[in-house]
Amino acid sequence: MIDYNSVLSNNVKSLAPSGIRKFFDVLNEMKDAISLGIGEPDFVTPQHIRASGIRSLEEGHTHYTGNAGILLLREEIAKYLHRRFDLEYDYEHQVIVTVGGSEAIDLAIRTVVNPGDEVIIPEPSFVCYGPITKLTGGKPIFIETRAENEFRLTADELRAAITPKTKALVLPYPSNPTGAIMEQSDLEAIADVLRGTNIMIITDEIYSELTYGQKHVSIASLDGMIERTIYVGGFSKSHAMTGWRMGYACGPTDIITQMLKIHQYAIMSSPTTSQYAAITAMQNGDSDVQNMKEEYDHRRRHLLSGLRAIGLECFEPRGAFYMFPSIKSTGLSSTEFCEQLLMKEKVAVIPGNAFGKCGEGFVRICYASSMENIDIALERMNDFLNKIKSKV
Repeated sequence: MIDYNSVLSNNVKSLAPSGIRKFFDVLNEMKDAISLGIGEPDFVTPQHIRASGIRSLEEGHTHYTGNAGILLLREEIAKYLHRRFDLEYDYEHQVIVTVGGSEAIDLAIRTVVNPGDEVIIPEPSFVCYGPITKLTGGKPIFIETRAENEFRLTADELRAAITPKTKALVLPYPSNPTGAIMEQSDLEAIADVLRGTNIMIITDEIYSELTYGQKHVSIASLDGMIERTIYVGGFSKSHAMTGWRMGYACGPTDIITQMLKIHQYAIMSSPTTSQYAAITAMQNGDSDVQNMKEEYDHRRRHLLSGLRAIGLECFEPRGAFYMFPSIKSTGLSSTEFCEQLLMKEKVAVIPGNAFGKCGEGFVRICYASSMENIDIALERMNDFLNKIKSKV
């Protein structure tokens, strides 16, 4: 018999499984359950975007594309970033099309991190940054952001975390799971800390189109920052294209050239059909994005009011499509709260500690769901909270 324990990579064995997936495994076996857990738009990809993908198949576009992606798509991505966020990229040499934003994050971290390098990661945050850093032999350095600061990264917190081994900062705003944003003044302060260093920024801006009350600002648009920034974006959240697996990375030519080598060996090229659909999304999708954003904003305000009405404290998130209310008043841990809510009331939300230790005492609620589902979930959560109170 093979001793698989000795065969497996120690780095891989050391990784904890995602704290999100087990809830979906249980949810899939339940009837009449309401899921406010998965971070996926409930909208179907707009019809004209789907039609472009279908048309590409009918026209026989079923072969590999160039490794970096269809040139026209890269050009449209560069135009979009200039139009929406005032960013300037050479589409021939500074843009690579990836299999979702997740691959772009993986490529970015693997390209710049050597064994022993430190990567600063604000938490709570999306689950992949730390594990990917560990797989490279790097060391994640987590900064615990706080609810009283609306989960923003401050310049003082960043400055205190930097050491001679710091190689990169992950800047994941708007935030999954908190819905936090960084305003221009926040980013200017971060930029001031980084100027004069050799620290790269990996900015995950997959939710850049989903900000409420103000326009998103990318740190790459600030003076001197584009040369040290790897910009990660994609189509999943903004254009409701999760299943198409379309993302991209932009950055300095020297960095993108090295990222492309990993992409060539690991992926070859992103899905051809999806790339043709993405071209249409970039050319003609701005109104789709706006319409979905307005609906998310309506749900955001409704859910926030509902959570506060049932007694859960929550700051007002101004990005993405998540709420991150505190459940500390219940006396339950985040995991206990979510497990009991799912089993007793058939409502799925995600424990905050799945996104880092400092997420304990919070839960993530996704409002990319219908208003009807949100209202049912609020009623069930209210019943659940009342039952907890009656036992005290």
